[in-house]
Amino acid sequence: MKFSVTKDHLLEGLQKTQNVVSTRATLPVLSNVLIETTETGIRLSTTDMEVSLRCEVSAMVEKQGATTIPARRLLTIIRELPVADIQIETDAKNITSIRSGQSFFKIYGLAREDYPAFPEAINAKTITVKQSVLKDGLRKTSYAISLDETRYVLNGILFSFKESTLKLVATDGRRLALFEESIDAEITGKLDLDFIVPTKAINELQRLLNDSGEITLQVGENLVAFHLNGSILVSKLVDGNYPNYRQVIPSSDDTKEIIKLDREAFLHCVRRVSLLSTDKAASIRLKFSLNNIEVMCNTPEVGEAKESTAVAYKGAEFAIAFNPDYLMDPLKALPNDEVSLRLIDEMSPGVIEISSGFLYVIMPMRVSQ
Repeated sequence: MKFSVTKDHLLEGLQKTQNVVSTRATLPVLSNVLIETTETGIRLSTTDMEVSLRCEVSAMVEKQGATTIPARRLLTIIRELPVADIQIETDAKNITSIRSGQSFFKIYGLAREDYPAFPEAINAKTITVKQSVLKDGLRKTSYAISLDETRYVLNGILFSFKESTLKLVATDGRRLALFEESIDAEITGKLDLDFIVPTKAINELQRLLNDSGEITLQVGENLVAFHLNGSILVSKLVDGNYPNYRQVIPSSDDTKEIIKLDREAFLHCVRRVSLLSTDKAASIRLKFSLNNIEVMCNTPEVGEAKESTAVAYKGAEFAIAFNPDYLMDPLKALPNDEVSLRLIDEMSPGVIEISSGFLYVIMPMRVSQ
């Protein structure tokens, strides 16, 4: 194999693919990136056997071939090269030479035959949606994914396609984020799909998504493939049934108060007051009185903080406590100037909403008065 490539093109491809490489690979070859020549350049592939990523890179190919090279070492070398033009050549023993200006490197790789085959979704249903829609939905929900590995069904995002609607749901049992958007879907087969995409694939997908263009999903029995921007991301699906998230969403009929909030001002207020909270005592109280919210934090052996902000509130005085990080996460993810806080009482879940397409449920905390 022999080809020439620019530093920028190769670096971009390696940066796209290197996050998939496992830091604790069970097989040495899984620490490598597979490089294959194509008719128009080269193709880079990485996998950890759960998530796989492939992208195309423009290059001038002189001799066809393929090899695998330690991914992170190659990325480090390419990033440091002083000259834009790079020549790469691999011999029959999978020893790869890299030349750029006065720099020369020789890296020992492993054979193409040792690398796992790139997975394909068999008997897949195909959906095409706008990248901007999916990017927006993942930004508004991904922070609520559970980090508890024992609750593996919650270690990802539920994708639900019904008729012409996409729903994305993430929860860790203490809060829930739901995104909903009407889509113009091009579908092969019946559009009635529910599947759970694991956290690592979600993280990689967010790196790949743009604000324009389309993304095509191919959903098989246990795999999903995302085709976008010259790249293919393939992931195994989380095996299991997602819990009935609808039952934890408070009914609007039970709502006692709806408070309109300036999103950014409220976010900064909560952030300042929470500076005195700790991991062991991460809670803040919201005390509502006539046209006012008082945000308070009282942490034993640390101190206390409080700040008031004016709101249009005319109900009875009451207080409710939340985890400050859980309260701030949706406020940071939303672009809206105004959000609504729906409350029932101090012991029931609160709901943060915008005009349409998003809902966030947060469980209250029990704290001493």
